[in-house]
Amino acid sequence: MFTNKSKTDMQTNSTPPAGNATLISAGTVLKGDLSSSGDLRIDGTVIGNIKTAAKVIVGSSGVVEGDVSGGQADVTGKVNGNIRATDLIQLRGECMVAGNLYAGKLQVEPSATFNGQCHMGANVVEMTSNEQPAQVISR
Repeated sequence: MFTNKSKTDMQTNSTPPAGNATLISAGTVLKGDLSSSGDLRIDGTVIGNIKTAAKVIVGSSGVVEGDVSGGQADVTGKVNGNIRATDLIQLRGECMVAGNLYAGKLQVEPSATFNGQCHMGANVVEMTSNEQPAQVISR
């Protein structure tokens, strides 16, 4: 009538399934730094730095007041800070970015607004956020 289950059968898996993303929904304000190993989607407001190994998506109603760092960044909303992506940064739609971009690759739609400097290439992305690119001074 009752079956014997071993302890391993009854243990739950503590790692989240692949493909899940963390969502900061519209109307939510988060103050502080945010760190994740998975994808992040920001439709609300984040006042602080964001760091992930995966993809960061700033939706059309999303606002980030701080630096963004991840494998990829897809921006449709507003970012006031630097964006660093080891792979691709996409500036889409009516997005507004005020800050420097550090990317392996960059895609900008014509309707996007970007004010800052763009640094591209694998060697630029590997620099830490405290390092500055070498400046050439000519006399």
